[in-house]
Parts: sequence; structure tokens; C-alpha cells
Amino acid sequence: MEDKFQNKYRIPSARLQNWDYASEGSYFITICTHNREHLFGEIENGKMKLSNVGIIADLMWYEMKNHVKNIELGGFVVMPNHIHGILILNNDIVENEHISLHSDIASNVSTKNEFMSAISPKPNSISTIIRSYKSSVTKHANRLGFDFKWQTRFHDHIIRDVASFEKIQNYIANNPKNWENDKFYENNL
Repeated sequence: MEDKFQNKYRIPSARLQNWDYASEGSYFITICTHNREHLFGEIENGKMKLSNVGIIADLMWYEMKNHVKNIELGGFVVMPNHIHGILILNNDIVENEHISLHSDIASNVSTKNEFMSAISPKPNSISTIIRSYKSSVTKHANRLGFDFKWQTRFHDHIIRDVASFEKIQNYIANNPKNWENDKFYENNL
């Protein structure tokens, strides 16, 4: 089978294939701006000085907990051309409720809709949460007249133990101080 959808080639998913991204767990998320442009501000003396778009990205991250059930926010930082954050999903009750509420509808969908449903992100999954976050930042930035775009994808890492969680929390907290050593560092002035 060719890797095409609607006659276009698709890039294979970077997600772990056998993992349910709506399941309970901690996830380290990185999202870059389009072409890694410095749109969120600059690092000055080891501290992030947010631009207007950076302020929006920061506010919308913390706003997630008011719109997504069963989520906690771990460490988070806005950097000049990317964000790092930890999302903690507490359980998968929301997903199960969604499935039971829509089971009658699901039994009557066409083959095409079943295919799309199978490849679409699950409700309250990391993919749908990040899609909503990216959309809200873009919408508010554009509404206020700022030219802003994200890269098309995001990077995630499933945090599997307490030691990894603490290491990532420290990395996030110290990211502005270590900016010049960051793999996303590009002098974009």
C-alpha cells in the first residue's frame, strides 16, 4: 500500500505506534515556530523577554487547564523560536465517555468516515490538546495583527519515571540560561 491520502504523500507519524496518547501519563512537548523564526522574544541575561506573540503563547498554555479535563501542567517555558512544556493526563475517563456517548452514531458511519476516525486523533489526546493550543495562539496572534505561524508538527516524549520527569523539569527551567547551547539556537537577529 502506498503511503498516500487523497493522492498526496504523507509523512509517517513520529508518534510511538502502540501508545495511546489519550492515556494517563506525562508528556514532554516541544513546538517550534515556522522556520524557527524568533517570534516569541529574545533571551537577555539568561532570561526570556517575551514579545507580544510570546505573551500570547505563554497565556494560552496556562489557559489549557481551563478547557481540557483531567490535565495538569508541569514545567513550561517560551523560548525565542519554540516552547517546551510538560502535559500530565490524569486518566482517560473523558475518552471513554466520548466513545459511549457516540457509539450509536459510530455504528452507522460509512467506510470513509471509519477510516478517517481511525487515523484522527482521539478526544483529549496529546494531539488534540496541542492542535487546540496551536490554533488558539495563532488565532489570537493573527486577530491582534501579528504575523505568526507554527511548524506543522510537534515533538513529544513520553516521560516514564520520576527521575526523567525531574531531569526534564530542570531542563525546562534552565533552558533560557543555556540558550546558546540549545539545539534550536539560531542567531536570528
